[in-house]
Amino acid sequence: MLAVNLPNLKKRARDVRLNVLYQGMKFGQGYIGQGMQTADIMALLHFHEMNWSPDRLEDPTRDRFLLSTGHYAISMYATYAALGMLTRDQLASYGQDGSKLSLGAEVGHVPGIEFSGGSLGQGLGVSAGLAWGLALQGNSARVFNYMSDGETQEGSVWEAAMLAGSRGMGNLVNIVDVNRVQADGPLVLEIEPLAEKFRAFGWWVEEVDGNDMAALVEVFEKARDVADKPKAIICHTQIGAGSPTLESYPKAHFVRVEPDQWQGIYEEFEVASAEGLKGAAQ
Repeated sequence: MLAVNLPNLKKRARDVRLNVLYQGMKFGQGYIGQGMQTADIMALLHFHEMNWSPDRLEDPTRDRFLLSTGHYAISMYATYAALGMLTRDQLASYGQDGSKLSLGAEVGHVPGIEFSGGSLGQGLGVSAGLAWGLALQGNSARVFNYMSDGETQEGSVWEAAMLAGSRGMGNLVNIVDVNRVQADGPLVLEIEPLAEKFRAFGWWVEEVDGNDMAALVEVFEKARDVADKPKAIICHTQIGAGSPTLESYPKAHFVRVEPDQWQGIYEEFEVASAEGLKGAAQ
């Protein structure tokens, strides 16, 4: 069992959210809600769970992280900034013309990006192939794929799930972020029962509140002990988590925030995050 510093992980998640808000404020718009909702998971993975660090980007034994849902890149940049891999000036360029911090993360633009996500539904197939190859080489590295619930409407996801289950890829962890939101509002197609679908393909599956750090730590700890099956961790998240204003947006997939709204968003976030950190310390 890995030693866990829960207050520190909560603080890291807060740092990620602050970096997300900073990017959104500088650009005035973007996938801000997704950045906020993913902060707890991204902090847990990069500061605790993965065998990975910024100084090991070329180490063949490092765990791999693939962001299938490429437009969630805002949270990846925010995490890398919290790790000291990006500066505030670089964060401020998010989404701008000519910036390396494009709306969808791309290999070669920012060190550490393993996969150019964009065409949704592709990440799990690439991750399964990578996990299979690493296992054949005798490499103990794990592969973490991060995908959205909308991607499970793509047939390619289930082809990859069938392969991973049939080959018993115990080194593959698939994180499915379920916010039940797509570009024009609620999910276009119903995806449930999602857990049963993965289990039918031979996966180990757990569902968890993706904005509850303690619960996330526990479920990833359980997953680490499963060696003979691919793991699907279904994380139920709230888009805009931490900001009641962003959470209340009727269409929160890609949001535009007016200049006079930012102060209020920061203030409500600071209150909510302070309460969360206080609770973690008790």
